[in-house]
Amino acid sequence: MSENIFDKISEYGIVPLVTLDDANDAVPLAQALVKGGIPIAEVTFRTAAGGESIKRMAKEVPEIMVGAGTVHDIDHAKETVDNGGKFIITPGFNRKVVEWCVNHDVPVCPGTVVPSDLEDALDCGLRVVKFFPAGAYGGVNTLKALAGPYAQLKFVPTGGVNLDNMCDFLDLPNVAAVGGSFVPPSKLVKAKDWDGIAAECRRIMNLVFDFSVGHVGINAGTADNATNVSNALAAMFDVESRDAGSAYFVGDLAEVMKVPFVGSNGHICVDTRDLRRALALMARKGIKLDEKNVIRDAKGNIIAAYLEGEVGGFAVHLRQRPKK
Repeated sequence: MSENIFDKISEYGIVPLVTLDDANDAVPLAQALVKGGIPIAEVTFRTAAGGESIKRMAKEVPEIMVGAGTVHDIDHAKETVDNGGKFIITPGFNRKVVEWCVNHDVPVCPGTVVPSDLEDALDCGLRVVKFFPAGAYGGVNTLKALAGPYAQLKFVPTGGVNLDNMCDFLDLPNVAAVGGSFVPPSKLVKAKDWDGIAAECRRIMNLVFDFSVGHVGINAGTADNATNVSNALAAMFDVESRDAGSAYFVGDLAEVMKVPFVGSNGHICVDTRDLRRALALMARKGIKLDEKNVIRDAKGNIIAAYLEGEVGGFAVHLRQRPKK
């Protein structure tokens, strides 16, 4: 069974939980999610408008990845697929629903909370499961404990996940994404504040990426000039200048290159708390990696990567900020 859509959802890390009383709100809400940079909607069947909302989103906003949540039976799973939904999420492990999805090649993310649920998921060939209710069942600590015996599984924790703790979950390597009603906020949906929802989505994604300038790279041209520049900066800001061979690192402020390097003038190091998702963002924007300048750790994971092209004469590279 293909689970590629969950791979795509994982690149964003956020699954908006959508419950609508009026299907007429479906299209403008979907457009707001797309505009805000989270083109995903888990539309619940908690109201009678669920099926029609999925249908309208899928038909009129093709950019959005829409699926169904709170699916308790096969009939709702069928309705989701018939209406153009791309995935199914269930609150608990319902074997009948899971097996129907598996047999019909429909991506499904069933609710799990104990090892027996996880064994059932593995038995059905699944690799992505929901962890619900996450807050009531140990949250981050439980997911850390499950990472060893269930290393092949990725989780989507919901229930007790909010803006204050979502990044704690997303920092875990076995978390594909988080879900919750914190996006879109129900008060903004009721107010039909679509621009407000788009702005809130952008704010949430900014929290996911948490971009900041790590340092500025300066192409000094020669070793002697690099020494002079680094000494001047170190004296100016009372920080240490460290010789790293091909460059001096002046505190966390600058990397002064002794030899010619990328960028007409130098480079800008941008740190992020989530490099994998940041690189996925660059790919969506059509920005390619400079494959000659990609740094990986011992496990082959990218920890720093230069992007193709320049901005104002500066190359740009993204760097994984160390986890706390």
